Amino acid sequence: MGEEKVKTEAMQIIDSFQILPKLVVFDLDYTLWPFYCDCLSKREMPSLYPHAKAILYALKEKGIDVAIASRSPTPDIAKTFLDKLSIKSMFVADEIFSSWTHKTEHFQRIHSRTGVPFNSMLFFDDEDRNIQAVSKMGVTSILVDEGVNLGALRQGLTKFAQNVNTSEKNKEKCLKFSQNSNSSKKKEEE
Repeated sequence: MGEEKVKTEAMQIIDSFQILPKLVVFDLDYTLWPFYCDCLSKREMPSLYPHAKAILYALKEKGIDVAIASRSPTPDIAKTFLDKLSIKSMFVADEIFSSWTHKTEHFQRIHSRTGVPFNSMLFFDDEDRNIQAVSKMGVTSILVDEGVNLGALRQGLTKFAQNVNTSEKNKEKCLKFSQNSNSSKKKEEE
């Protein structure tokens, strides 16, 4: 499928959701591109997974910001590859540094830089330990097997909408509970 066709399909997927994230965060290695950048040299020409670039452009065109959270031990190579692929300027934050925190520190920095709450973010990564850690922060997180693609985008947006709806229902329950508690107290006072 050509890049324009993938972008059109990605935009249709995005349009099919009423509730969208404010920020979509991507890992790099085996999520946006099919390699570990620390195994390559800066001189090489990198490539993205087939759907990745079109998905990035579709998100941006729909007004959804994108960011990077990568634990790469070679941020200089990663940033060089982003430049070579002409996508570096698309990202509102690019947190690329080696860490033992399973990306929680990356997300703290992204939040500080963008002001976007964790529960308004969607995250794609190929490592389950990162998915688990970041999910505990309130970020909707999707494990990808062979890079980000249209199926992963649809799955992520579906899960994001479900998480927001669940959160809204819980807020309504809390509000009803507190209103009932207050009316019970008033009756007791009378």
